[in-house]
Amino acid sequence: MTVPSRLLPDNAHLDRTAMTVGGVDAATAAAEHGTPLHLYDEAHLRARCRELVAAFSGGAAYASKAFLCRAMARLAYEEGMSVDVASGGEMTVALAGGVPPASLVLHGNNKSVAELTDALRLRLHRVVVDSWDEVTRIRRLVREEKLSAPDALIRVNPAVQVATHAAVSTGQADSKFGFSLASGEAAAAARELDAEPAFRLRGVHVHVGSQLQSLAAIHAGAVSAAAFARSIAAEELSVGGGLGVALTRADRVPSIREWSTAVAEAVAAAGFTGRVSAEPGRSVVATAGVTLYRIGTIKTVPSGRCYVSVDGGLSDNPRPALYGSVYESFLVRSPDAGADPLVADIVGKNCESGDTLVRQARLPRDVAVGDLLCVPVTGGYVHAMSSNYNKLTRPAVVFARSGRSRLVVRRETSADLLAADVFEPAAT
Repeated sequence: MTVPSRLLPDNAHLDRTAMTVGGVDAATAAAEHGTPLHLYDEAHLRARCRELVAAFSGGAAYASKAFLCRAMARLAYEEGMSVDVASGGEMTVALAGGVPPASLVLHGNNKSVAELTDALRLRLHRVVVDSWDEVTRIRRLVREEKLSAPDALIRVNPAVQVATHAAVSTGQADSKFGFSLASGEAAAAARELDAEPAFRLRGVHVHVGSQLQSLAAIHAGAVSAAAFARSIAAEELSVGGGLGVALTRADRVPSIREWSTAVAEAVAAAGFTGRVSAEPGRSVVATAGVTLYRIGTIKTVPSGRCYVSVDGGLSDNPRPALYGSVYESFLVRSPDAGADPLVADIVGKNCESGDTLVRQARLPRDVAVGDLLCVPVTGGYVHAMSSNYNKLTRPAVVFARSGRSRLVVRRETSADLLAADVFEPAAT
């Protein structure tokens, strides 16, 4: 059974012996850039950006934590999005990609003085205020360091339970993010910021969680936040992101249009008439990207289980190990495994028994060492969360469009592993 087209980039094409992405042959790209390799359909990325900007009255900011490099930051900006950054490092990369400060939104539950200083000095579009300690830090920077008062949004916690992994649930009552609506803390913060010359209070921000496959929690969070925004006469409301994507053929998720319609209905029900924006990340990039691996070992153990080992693993995609994320996979030379497939676990080369990328994968019986394996829907929160565990180097990232490819992140080398390693022999 061939992988469904809805799990592939818009401009991917599979035939019985090959795959192209953005008109670029996957096997050729893997031979040129090595494996593992993250291969993105650039036209898909651009189309999702434009779709999201059009879907919300106040536009959309790209949540760069999903996947960030200079080329991606620039692409999102070129297609009309602002860029949401959650650290000084993300801010640095976005600025280096040519995104102007006036198109950046700074997030984070523990923004450092250095990060806030840069945000105020550069006059970012918005700073999303997350805690009383942050209020104190910003007030001091404006009063004592004479920096510009930020255009601020208050992040509120609506105490909404969501059907997702606990690690990516952010809007429940017990959360490190935001000011509580139920306790009155958010209202107190709004009063203080509105009266404080060190802030220009513009509106409200809410985000209830990530990889959501139902609109119920998004609707509930939007209703609560919109009602609060109306009560403080806010100019704008950001409903955050969180829209899930299909990872397997069994998944069914709402479309971007269904998401924006549900938000519009929730906001209207709450009587809020200001600008409404969103901060999507995964829904921009996840399905646009695939990861290519080379098979190195095939082993059947006494229990009968077959392990197919590839040249990557949890170091380049930690999501199965962290969240139990389930992916599809297929051989590039033979996408259809046939009526009598080999059932195998796709495992990585990291020195962990938990390093399993795909469980119970269905592969052709003639799968062999050296074959190229594709795991789709890896464009979001994969390269961004990669590491050098076992001192493996991070993969390259390639954008493909109209039959041409461009390298946007080079493959790391052994020299990169040593670049920050300070070694001085012990004195004798």
